[in-house]
Amino acid sequence: MAHSHGTALGDFADAARTHRTRIMVTFGITVAILLAEVVGAIWTGSLALLVDAGHMLTDAGGLAMALAASHLSTRAASDRRTWGFRRAEVLAATAQAAVLLGVGLFVIVEGIGRLSEPPTIPSTELLIFGIIGLVGNVASLLVLASSRNANFNLRAAFLEVVNDALGSVAVIAAAIVIATTGWGGADSLAGLLIGILIIPRAIRLLIETTNVLLESTPPGLALSEVRQHLLGLPDVLEVHDLHASQIATGLPVLTAHVVVSPSSFEDGSLPGLLDRMQHCVAEHFDVSIEHSTFQFEHPERLRHEREGHH
Repeated sequence: MAHSHGTALGDFADAARTHRTRIMVTFGITVAILLAEVVGAIWTGSLALLVDAGHMLTDAGGLAMALAASHLSTRAASDRRTWGFRRAEVLAATAQAAVLLGVGLFVIVEGIGRLSEPPTIPSTELLIFGIIGLVGNVASLLVLASSRNANFNLRAAFLEVVNDALGSVAVIAAAIVIATTGWGGADSLAGLLIGILIIPRAIRLLIETTNVLLESTPPGLALSEVRQHLLGLPDVLEVHDLHASQIATGLPVLTAHVVVSPSSFEDGSLPGLLDRMQHCVAEHFDVSIEHSTFQFEHPERLRHEREGHH
């Protein structure tokens, strides 16, 4: 059995610290906006502001989880946790997505209920708090933009801030409509828009993180193609027990049992074959797998394999 390690823990730890700093700055801005919107919601009675404040509260909690996960993910592996806490970022992003989905559904139900009896909303105050929220959200987006695709945590944080910014735009639009037409239902419509924006993104992220937790094959990697390429290498007779999954962002892994010709065990060709196999899965496909484990087997071993292997 042989394996290769291509992920440097030191580089990962340095990147995690940089990401953590960005999340900390965003967390501080988010808490400040949250406090402002709570005051604004109480002052104006606005559903849009109340919903956006609830969304901000969710974001603040999610960012707090992301900070904790970012710290945990840099902890060293141990005999008990062989990957350390690398999957903590996936768990945190899954929790964020689930809570966001709940908030989105609540917003839609509440907004529909308020449309029948629109309350009286002071447009000037609503506009002021909407602008405050938008300015803060834009600042957070600038902090996160360059690293938003680095891992699930940062992606979740970025999506939440994008939703917050769109929510602030909806609040501003509602304030303008109320000021020009006097129709208080614009506030409820803004709340509904925020909910509609939240749900699809929350579902998408929830599906992606759940697939990681279920150890599904990484997106973009076709195991049938991997099998064919491995079978095309010299002395490879069969490939079975081929599995690929993703531990965390940027860490796909692959394992396989490889039946080779009997002469390979005698002529010293296995080390070279291993190099070719590892190079194949690391370089040939769109998903680069730098952590691969291959178990070489003699053809006679097939008689002892359990049913159901592939």
